[in-house]
Amino acid sequence: MFLVYNVNDMATGRKKFKYKGVSVNLIGLPSLDNSKKEGQIVKRQYLRSFISNFQKDAPKNLLLMYDIPHVMKKERDWFRRQLKNFDFIMIQKSVWVGPSPLSKDFLDYLKRIDLQKKFKTFKLAKSYLEKF
Repeated sequence: MFLVYNVNDMATGRKKFKYKGVSVNLIGLPSLDNSKKEGQIVKRQYLRSFISNFQKDAPKNLLLMYDIPHVMKKERDWFRRQLKNFDFIMIQKSVWVGPSPLSKDFLDYLKRIDLQKKFKTFKLAKSYLEKF
């Protein structure tokens, strides 16, 4: 048995039906969000992918540390994938080492998506050697 109650919508003056806090139609099915105007196109933003310009044997002499908050999870995951594309090695979850320098296009894009202040890079005196 559905417990449906009606609520007056102050903006339109129409009655809305709700069930457990969700808007429903007259027969109790969840109603779709009609707040979008017809013809309005919602464009999903995808993050750009970069290709590595580094050779496989390039010295790993750039230490990169970042702190990207959880509210930017999509950007943080994208950033990790890009570091892997650039042949970076994860030392800790947010500490990576890889070849330098990072491309100007990549750094400009980081600035555009508001990640430029979320990471720091340090040039290493010696190349990082992987231990297997």
